[in-house]
Amino acid sequence: MTVKRTTLADVARRAGTSTAVVSYVLNDGPRPVSDALRARVVAALDELNYRPDRAARALRRPRRWRHLGLLVPDVRLPLFGTLVGRIEIEARERDHLTLIGNTGYDPEREIEFAAAFADSGIEGLIVVGGANGRATAELCRQARIPIVWVHNNRDHIDTAVIGADHVDAGRLAAGHLAQTHRRENIVFVGGFTADEVAHGDRETVAQRYEGYLSVVGSTAAERIPTDLTPEGAYRAVRRYLAERPAPDGVVIGTYAQAAATLRAVADAGLRIPQDVALVGYDADTANAYAPLMLTTVQQPIGDIARTALSRVLDAAGNPQSADAPAAPIAVELSIGETCGCTPDRPVRDSRARSSP
Repeated sequence: MTVKRTTLADVARRAGTSTAVVSYVLNDGPRPVSDALRARVVAALDELNYRPDRAARALRRPRRWRHLGLLVPDVRLPLFGTLVGRIEIEARERDHLTLIGNTGYDPEREIEFAAAFADSGIEGLIVVGGANGRATAELCRQARIPIVWVHNNRDHIDTAVIGADHVDAGRLAAGHLAQTHRRENIVFVGGFTADEVAHGDRETVAQRYEGYLSVVGSTAAERIPTDLTPEGAYRAVRRYLAERPAPDGVVIGTYAQAAATLRAVADAGLRIPQDVALVGYDADTANAYAPLMLTTVQQPIGDIARTALSRVLDAAGNPQSADAPAAPIAVELSIGETCGCTPDRPVRDSRARSSP
């Protein structure tokens, strides 16, 4: 049995006034309402448990916002947080509000968010770090919602992925250590098999490892497997350093493992970068005041955000455009101090060091 929705007319009858007055109270204008009459209307609203029809209200607005779904693994990480910020800004400029869900690379959570967003009436979905590609794609196909993949897609469905060239990123990181700093024993930190990584960016790590291999060669390659968490990286690197001779170079497969890896190296009594030089990925460029600035390979977040947003919004009128081939986007090396280079550091405020 369907329960009848309470209307403005119902509230007006209960309060003994007109629907126009009820509307004035709900919208705080445009005409004034006396305190006594306002109190009667508010009481009627409460007694009848009135809920505004937000969809109808949106249709009456001169500028009707549309909605875009965005799924990301973890907004706490600099890469994904920056990407969310750029997409949200670009979407607002095209009259879209962004609904954001954190998936944690969990396939069940991804499909739950996708279904909820579809029910809310989104006009497109951007999935960053897809973990349930086939199911999510099928849901969007049935709901006729354009979908665009960013960064990677675990199920390897037959659609384009908007993202950086992670193989080249691995090449850049290992090449900088080998060619610029003459490091000869370079190890790679990170896992990329299903046994090693349950919920993490293992596809991207595998591509970066491929680039690392192209520099050091399969014979000299050495990998420290981790589950891609900070705790897992710290334990794995500490155990490796306790059992084997220390390498002179380290490529850290993901930013989430960077601080833990640096700490493990320091706790082993090794100097950075004199004894061990390190290069990572996707550092927080706003954080330039750490004891050591991490040398990293950076993705062009602005380009990725604009490309993904254009794809998903343009696909509303041309669904095939979302599946068009997408060339990997070029990355660049951001020089820090952990590799042995001496970049320009920001000027620190001398007042912060002085004390009365």
